[in-house]
Amino acid sequence: MKDKIFGVLQRVGRSFMLPIALLPVAGLLLGIGSSFTNATMLEAYGLTGVIYEGSVIYTVLDIMNQCGSAIFNNLPLLFAMGVAIGMAKKEKEVAALSGAIAYLIMNTAISALINAHGGVEAMAANSTTSMLGITTLQMGVFGGVIVGLGVAALHNKFYKIELPQVLSFFGGTRFVPIVSSIVFLIVGIGLFFVWPVVQNGIAALGNLVIRSGYAGTWIYGLIERALIPFGLHHVFYMPFWQTAVGGTAIIDGVTVQGAQNIFFAELASKSTEVFSVSATRFMAGKFPFMIFGLPGAALAMYRAAKPEKRKVAGGLLISAALTSMLTGITEPLEFTFLFVAPAMYAVHCVYAGLSYMLMHIFNVGVGMTFSGGLIDLTLFGILQGNAKTHWIWVVIVGVVYFFLYYLTFYFMITKMNLKTPGREDDDEETKLFTRSDFKAKTGVGPDGSAPAAGGYSDPTSALILEGLGGKSNLSDVDCCATRLRVTVVDPDKVQDALLKRSGASGVVHKGNGIQVIYGPQVAVIKSNLVDFMEKPESDRVGQGSAPAPAPAPAEKPAAPAAPKMKDSILGSHMNGQALALAKVQDEAFASGALGEGVAIEPTEGALYAPADAKVENVFDTKHAISLLTDDGAELLIHIGINTVELGGKHFDVKVAEGDQVKKGQLLTTFDMEAIKAAGYPCTTPMIVCNTDDYKAVDALRTEGEIKAGEDILALRG
Repeated sequence: MKDKIFGVLQRVGRSFMLPIALLPVAGLLLGIGSSFTNATMLEAYGLTGVIYEGSVIYTVLDIMNQCGSAIFNNLPLLFAMGVAIGMAKKEKEVAALSGAIAYLIMNTAISALINAHGGVEAMAANSTTSMLGITTLQMGVFGGVIVGLGVAALHNKFYKIELPQVLSFFGGTRFVPIVSSIVFLIVGIGLFFVWPVVQNGIAALGNLVIRSGYAGTWIYGLIERALIPFGLHHVFYMPFWQTAVGGTAIIDGVTVQGAQNIFFAELASKSTEVFSVSATRFMAGKFPFMIFGLPGAALAMYRAAKPEKRKVAGGLLISAALTSMLTGITEPLEFTFLFVAPAMYAVHCVYAGLSYMLMHIFNVGVGMTFSGGLIDLTLFGILQGNAKTHWIWVVIVGVVYFFLYYLTFYFMITKMNLKTPGREDDDEETKLFTRSDFKAKTGVGPDGSAPAAGGYSDPTSALILEGLGGKSNLSDVDCCATRLRVTVVDPDKVQDALLKRSGASGVVHKGNGIQVIYGPQVAVIKSNLVDFMEKPESDRVGQGSAPAPAPAPAEKPAAPAAPKMKDSILGSHMNGQALALAKVQDEAFASGALGEGVAIEPTEGALYAPADAKVENVFDTKHAISLLTDDGAELLIHIGINTVELGGKHFDVKVAEGDQVKKGQLLTTFDMEAIKAAGYPCTTPMIVCNTDDYKAVDALRTEGEIKAGEDILALRG
């Protein structure tokens, strides 16, 4: 349960990254535009003769300013779309559209209720705002996140829905924006009554955070760094940056919530004299340790490297240090010492928290878009002037931090003999480490799960992918009722032996088309493979690495003998001509790879139950059904050959999964002429998938006309 919650939180955190990734561009536009259209700034730098209202340069800068503001002003909508995209499993563009529609409808419903209750004047002070011209409640990005998560849940549940024939046009992905509109109309009505209570709670929490003082700032910084290895830091800091938890301010007559929003509203304002430290306390602390501290750690690792490896290590460390200094992207350095020495990372977290606290103490009012590099410091600190930001303290504290990190880390590396870059054994590669290396080492998979043998979170899928020649060798992956159907770039790269190790009973080669026979469970195998291919670790498979080991069965005491199966007789599943399985024009069925059975060449487009049974599975494409008879036989009935490619057209299934059916009951009807006209035979095999549980499976009829229900297969227990 804990792993599941952790995995969900990681997915939520990753989904925040799409809208958050827009902030550097928006901040760049807003930072440059607002800085050089501010009269005080222009006078301070003596630029009033070059940049003045009405000039071409001023107009361009003003456009930049307003375009940057547009992104910050509409962040809730961007979060609604971005979170929906990030959390949707497939058809992400539909989720994005649905998120935008649902957000507009939710706020319009709230607006109508505000008007019905006497308008803005009747609402609590500062509880309303205007979003996209709609008067609504002041929810900040929480409103967008609520919509994004809700729409993603609806999308994942309904994007494959099939409606009755008369409404079929509105099925599938078209149904998602429809159901999202209905649901968020209701959500909007509910939020009108619920959100004011939530808003009061958030405001109380924000006041508590503000009153926590310097100690609270230190704890915030420590926790933010401590969550980096698990990818949960976005979930942690987003409420501080984007909601009332990080503070509320009235700027130019407009109520603004969230530390980052307050900073950029002040940046855009012509009346700002000093930036609010109560907001920048949640951002400014990054600058000293990212620009100065971590490069000091890099120097310590370089100085501690073996002489013969120092040149290689130096090249890697200089690049990582410059990346941290300029952009604030710290992963190459942080994950390197996290990987080789968690104790160093613990010290780093303490120092990071202290950096936040010191910036708070020295009233540093420098904000940021994304991270604490020189680019953001220049735009939002140096250019704004020391009087407004006190940015000089970043440099003063930063210089101290450079030596503090250098001395601390050099001491720890040399005294504890830590294997930082350049100190590895002679037969080991000098490298920096990444988040994926940390996950592989610690057992935390990409979704919070533990990777299995070989460092892969799904070794069976890795083995299948290796057998197919790696991800770059695949151009299409699909499945039918029994086999994985893959189109490959180079069929010579396919390794049948590896595929059979993964559990396949056979492999069929048809040019660039590969069919891997797994049986009725293939749908799950295909889904797992597709999910695995979306993970970064899948890029390693087939790139010269050793084949992923097949999961070895755990040793256990010999199982008791399987219960004896009953003798039973199965009736014909169709009206038509009986046919021996070996004569079916499909290698997988004809070879018996899926099990023994018999086939029918139908004379009528109807499939009937061959025995009293439970419907175990109705395939999405409607061309196949799995049954479990009351006597224990596991049956697969496959209407036609390669008819999976019809995508469900020309089939009408009369039963559902879990139904109990009687021998002779109609299961499916199908249009024989349409199927044949499309180029597919209607030959229908009936396979006993658990053939090995029987002493013999004998076909009683393999030629001649037969009617549905007449004896056709004998199962000997």
